Amino acid sequence: MTTYIALLRGINVGGHRVSMEALRQHFTDLGLPRVRTYIQTGNVFFDAPADTDRAVLAARLEAHLQQRLGYAVPVFLRTTDELAQVLALEPFRQYTVTDDMRLCLMLLAQPAPAELALPHRSPKGDYEIVYLTEREAFVIWHLIGGRPPASTAFLDKLFGKQTTTRFVHTAAKILEAARQG
Repeated sequence: MTTYIALLRGINVGGHRVSMEALRQHFTDLGLPRVRTYIQTGNVFFDAPADTDRAVLAARLEAHLQQRLGYAVPVFLRTTDELAQVLALEPFRQYTVTDDMRLCLMLLAQPAPAELALPHRSPKGDYEIVYLTEREAFVIWHLIGGRPPASTAFLDKLFGKQTTTRFVHTAAKILEAARQG
């Protein structure tokens, strides 16, 4: 068995509310063992056979959540080892982090554009993409006037709207919680 981390988009934001107890039950209803959640933003851990077809599993989860919650919930699956490898890249280590920066990990449904020159900053200067893998982007949010970026249009144009984002320090805590079992 392999421990998977499902990072869900759109949970407990924009009027889409679901308790973590209900979310765990939705995963359990699909026969997934050892279902756990971490914080209120749609981070679910569960076990599945190592040879599980990830695309089929993600589609099954998305269809089930759509039916139960009444809205689309994109699901991004990573194993604990995969998330650990991504976080070990540490592409922000060369930056001096200031109070007006938020370090983020975006999970992408489509492959990242290979031709994108990095670092790549948005015209408004509020987003800076510093590193890409095939299915992840490391992005700095630059707060302007103390506020985070107001629109994701820049990122949506580059990566599509099927993404989900976690602060890097939160992603590390998610990984730690998933490993604790």
